[in-house]
Amino acid sequence: MGQRSGRQERSKKPELALSETMEAETEVRNNDEETKEAKAKNQRLISVFGVADLKNEAIGLYNLGLSCCLNSLLQVFLMNIRFTGILRRIAVPSSHVQRKNSVPYQMLLLLEKMQCGKCKAVSPTDLACCLSLHRVKLFVQHDAAQLFLTLWNLLKKQMKKPELVEELRDLYTICIQEHLACQKCSFEVKSNSTMLTLPLPVLDANSHRLKTLEESLQYFFHPEELTGQNMCFCQQCGRKTTFLQSMKLVRLPQTLTLHLKRFCFERSSHSHKLSHCLPFPQELDFNEVLTENQCQADDSEKATWQYELFAVVAHSGSSSCGHYCAYIRSLTECKWYCFNDSQVCQVSWDDVKCTYGHASLYWRETAYLLIYMKKNPQ
Repeated sequence: MGQRSGRQERSKKPELALSETMEAETEVRNNDEETKEAKAKNQRLISVFGVADLKNEAIGLYNLGLSCCLNSLLQVFLMNIRFTGILRRIAVPSSHVQRKNSVPYQMLLLLEKMQCGKCKAVSPTDLACCLSLHRVKLFVQHDAAQLFLTLWNLLKKQMKKPELVEELRDLYTICIQEHLACQKCSFEVKSNSTMLTLPLPVLDANSHRLKTLEESLQYFFHPEELTGQNMCFCQQCGRKTTFLQSMKLVRLPQTLTLHLKRFCFERSSHSHKLSHCLPFPQELDFNEVLTENQCQADDSEKATWQYELFAVVAHSGSSSCGHYCAYIRSLTECKWYCFNDSQVCQVSWDDVKCTYGHASLYWRETAYLLIYMKKNPQ
């Protein structure tokens, strides 16, 4: 009995060993296939974004002296993998002088320096010197909205490939249609224009505080009657008449920048900061915010108007003396980081919400630029 049993056990062992070997080989093949598939996927992503963009490490920028505004905007540009996908395809200038004067090239060098180095922070000195050659002053207080426009125009002007210029426009520019309608006759004027940012008021015409970002957007697109000194000349009436001015949204870009007009200029030409609370959402759907009369777009365009918050450029201090930092959501990790010059740390959504503003906490960080990304870009 025992011998028979032993022979049976011995006869089964090779079968079991063969089965285990086949299973192991199958598992190895599956793992190899998964590895190959993962590598192929990474290669496809790398071809679009580059290796460093996939790592997406948060690197700080040293303050060169009142350069916090520049540093914050650079972080917003360079953490946007769709922007860096354009930047990586620029034509490299042929001469040393041209490279020294090229803002896109110097920004690309800074990106590589940030992503290939082992330091926690790098210096943007070469890019700052390049900007100074184009009349961007160093060691002065800058307004983030104005500097953002300056940087973008320099990038667009110096990108030599027409297809990249077009991609840059598509990535950032907003298309608006302005309507002017005479209230005495049927005369109407329509004109299309593009904007880099939507300048949103935080107060209404009666200096009442607007309570949310959605309310501010609705107010921006609300029709306004032009009367008194603001009346326009009507070609059909042959004289100045009351006109109704309205703005209609035609197209929204993949990266949408909203400018909260926190700095208010008084008659004495002095400005002061409006620090009251104005909450903004993580997700924003323009179809839910604006009415049909405030839009001039087809259904396919409107279908892409769902956004997620990507970055907040916040300002602390007064209009004459302040500091900028940027809160940015990593597109590859979906984590929020605070970029405060050379200091970078991971933060929570509650930390970002602290930039809503507070009337009694004048010097605290207050959101100034809001950058949203399309959830489902075409």
